[in-house]
Amino acid sequence: MKLTRLAGLAAALLLCLPALLAAQAKSPAQAKTPDDITTWRGKTVMVFCPHPDDDLASAGTMAKLVRNGNKVYIVLYTTGNKGSRDLEMSSERLAEIRKREDIAANKIIGIPEQNIIWLGYDDGMLEYVPQKELVEKVCWLIRKYRPDAVFSIDPGSLYTKWIKTDHRMSAFITVDGARAAAYHLYFPHHRIIEGLMPYTITDFFFWATDQPNYKVDITDVAELKAEARCQHTSQFGKGNLKYTGPEMDPADKERMKARSLRKDADGKIYEQFRRLQESLSF
Repeated sequence: MKLTRLAGLAAALLLCLPALLAAQAKSPAQAKTPDDITTWRGKTVMVFCPHPDDDLASAGTMAKLVRNGNKVYIVLYTTGNKGSRDLEMSSERLAEIRKREDIAANKIIGIPEQNIIWLGYDDGMLEYVPQKELVEKVCWLIRKYRPDAVFSIDPGSLYTKWIKTDHRMSAFITVDGARAAAYHLYFPHHRIIEGLMPYTITDFFFWATDQPNYKVDITDVAELKAEARCQHTSQFGKGNLKYTGPEMDPADKERMKARSLRKDADGKIYEQFRRLQESLSF
């Protein structure tokens, strides 16, 4: 009889387990209603990207933030010096071209050249750089600029994990650097020598995600994003096959603009993110 009761109790617990786990997963940070980022004023935001042009993923959101008086810093892990199919292109020349393109694109968005930080690693080689070196650089930047939010590629996306090497590495390094920044015993010389104090970030926006939970209406700045996209001549369309100059081929330009101005069913244009409002410092 006791065994029957125990079996029944166990079965009841198993039936309740999914609901209990779901309730436990909803932490206070996840449950709270997120504020509207487009109402921010006087804040600092950092965008971490593997390559020049990856900052386009959040360019509309950045345009709105800059317009509202916020400060935006772009951190680029690599120079993008390998992504060309032009057989006459060299790595050194491509790095220079891509730098000019990204500066021009961000100028359109409203981000000045001095707010673009180049870490200078080779395209496609980020996974072969010592991870501790990369984490320390991100940690140092976060401690120095003390951002209210960090934007990055989603480290949890299946596409990121399995397809894109630099994307994968930059995604994980960014969150690891953010975690390290919160504890003074990671890279203690930052504080001892430079006076950079620990800093905890509690607002992350991840793009290239398969779990979007937050979107920003960028309809009013979509034209700016489209124009910024068209600065990356060496990456999109004919310019990737044969680079002939900074001006994008007219047909390619039309395609790029059409892509950027594609509207949702409600007639608006959005950028979507997985927003995580909690500390990664555990």
